[in-house]
Amino acid sequence: MAASLSTWPWENFGIYKYLLYGPLVAKVLYSYLYEDIQKDMWCLHILLICTLRAAMFQLWCSVCNMYFLTKNRRIVQQCPDFNQIDREWNWENFLILHAWIAFMACYMFPSLTEIPTWNSKGLIYAVILHVLVSEPLYYWIHRQFHSDYLFTHYHSLHHSIKAPTAYTAGYATPLEHLVLNVIMGIPVLGASLMGAGSISLIYGYVLIFDALRCMGLCNVEVIPHQIFRLFPFLKYLIYTATYHSLHRAEMNTNFCLFMPIYDALGRTLNTKSWELHKKISTGLNWKVPDFVFLCHVVDITSSMHAPFLYRSLTSMPFKMMLAYLPYWPIAFMVMLAMWIKSRPFIVSFYSLKGFLQNTWSVPRYGFQYFIPFALDGINRQIEHAILDADRLGVKVISLAALNKNEALNGGGTLFVEKHPNLRVRVVHGNTLTAAVILNEIGKDVKEVFLTGATSKLGRAIALYLCRKGVRVLMLTQATERFQKIQKEAPLECQNFLVQVTKHQAGQNCKAWIVGKWLTPREQRWAPPGTHFHQFVVPPIFQFRRDCTYGDLAAMRLPKDVEGLGCCEYTMDRGVVHACHAGGLVHCLEGWTHHEVGAIDVDKIDMVWNAALKHGLTPV
Repeated sequence: MAASLSTWPWENFGIYKYLLYGPLVAKVLYSYLYEDIQKDMWCLHILLICTLRAAMFQLWCSVCNMYFLTKNRRIVQQCPDFNQIDREWNWENFLILHAWIAFMACYMFPSLTEIPTWNSKGLIYAVILHVLVSEPLYYWIHRQFHSDYLFTHYHSLHHSIKAPTAYTAGYATPLEHLVLNVIMGIPVLGASLMGAGSISLIYGYVLIFDALRCMGLCNVEVIPHQIFRLFPFLKYLIYTATYHSLHRAEMNTNFCLFMPIYDALGRTLNTKSWELHKKISTGLNWKVPDFVFLCHVVDITSSMHAPFLYRSLTSMPFKMMLAYLPYWPIAFMVMLAMWIKSRPFIVSFYSLKGFLQNTWSVPRYGFQYFIPFALDGINRQIEHAILDADRLGVKVISLAALNKNEALNGGGTLFVEKHPNLRVRVVHGNTLTAAVILNEIGKDVKEVFLTGATSKLGRAIALYLCRKGVRVLMLTQATERFQKIQKEAPLECQNFLVQVTKHQAGQNCKAWIVGKWLTPREQRWAPPGTHFHQFVVPPIFQFRRDCTYGDLAAMRLPKDVEGLGCCEYTMDRGVVHACHAGGLVHCLEGWTHHEVGAIDVDKIDMVWNAALKHGLTPV
């Protein structure tokens, strides 16, 4: 049986928990419609403070998840994984509790509802009460929470998070938040009872209190060490994220709320605090990635599917949601700004088998790849990313989607030929993409209908299948390109490659491999029971109810992946595009060749077996 006050009463309410704010909202509406609006403004203030507090936590989380700004100052070099995100999903439960405590306090102390907007004395009283009462009281209670019983039944929940974020400040039991509410309420309530309370004091103290808690748990060092060198006494008056991280790592030191002087007085100050703070604040804790996946933005709406907006939404496959609409104008302006001046930037990272992976993004959107005058600029951005990776010592950089377009840069060939001395291996990952598609096709299939037949992937698929004795109906109007591919096949296999020019040619074939967009009208030529294998981006509409549709080529990462908390576009959790997996396998295997240009058909099975060996599995 769970200990008392160790779980939230509304833990399983889902979104219906927000109905608990209903009485406050009703009170505000009733006062506005039927009473003097000034009479019950305190209910409105409670709701506004809760909203601002939630915004404060969200802002800290968003900024700290901007890895392109914070990567050099991160303390724990790991992203929150899906498990942590799910556990912290309802991090804001405590705001409901605090709102109701404030609601009851206003009824118990009517004078709180009549305080002025500003009172300078209240600030002095609040500071004194915080320093002399709240700080030592929190220090003592926090140490008690590390005793066996209280830690096991309560405080261990908070300490179970290994990669803390601002949301972790809210991830605790009701008992701990009740105590924290008392700690936070002493200066505000004390100043008010002494006749010096004010609305600005309540707003200011509560929001500063939350900001300092977020700072301590954000996993990013925001205070430069030079401040403590110039003013040494400050190190005892304000804690840092590094300071608190030592408490989480060793647990028997650094118990203070915000002021390390109480750890010094209680002889629990960790002697490594300032040395580690200097190391992290100077950026010495950052690690060079072994592998970089270089993606690009698909469109304006999907650009908001990023960990620095809503982490919870990023942990789910992307889909259109109303939550994105308010941010669309901002996202549009960001797109214009990035088009004018920007460089590739880091989006997320994870670790696998001791190798650090980064996902970088070229600051360009899908539609820009089809604007002729924008192509040179896109290639310059990709080149910048490759040269940055080479300078840093990255082992492999894999080009995603349109970044490896044949018409754009020859599948990466342009960069390898321009910079022949690159140490970083440039990989398009299409060998594994072809392998994934080919291994989806049943062993008993004797004929396939292939669109996009003369593309890079289409060519490799056709050549591989004809060697297996599968008849490939290659839909193409380009006879010369078809004949060139046909001549690459062994002489005894060339008759398995057949050029067709109309979709009607596939009306008796139940295995369609789609590498070029199919309209609903064109899909009608497929017989009932057809399965559409796909490597076209975006995927075709699932128009036929009597047929089945495959997803884009993808692979599931091994279970021992660490710090993975973002879904890759529309992919499920833990699933990445095959070209991403292809670059990862290239890195894990330690291969030293570039994988650019045409796909080497002879290496398809080798790459597939290597992927399986490292624990990647087909979806």
